[in-house]
Amino acid sequence: MSDNKSKQDGREDSKVDLNDASEVAYAAKQAGVTPSKYKELAKASGSSSREKIAEYIKKNS
Repeated sequence: MSDNKSKQDGREDSKVDLNDASEVAYAAKQAGVTPSKYKELAKASGSSSREKIAEYIKKNS
C-alpha cells in the first residue's frame, strides 16, 4: 500500500512508507538513528507502524 499524498485526514500518518526516502529520513531522525538503520529495525520489527517500530527500537537498542 502506498501513501496517497492527497489524503489529509491522518489515516496514513500511523505508518512509514519504507520505500519513500523522505518518510524514512524523517522517522529515523525522530528515532535518533540513521535512515538505513531505521529500515533495518523496521524490517526486524515486522511492521511499518511508527508506534510498533518505536517500541521495537526502545526494546532492542
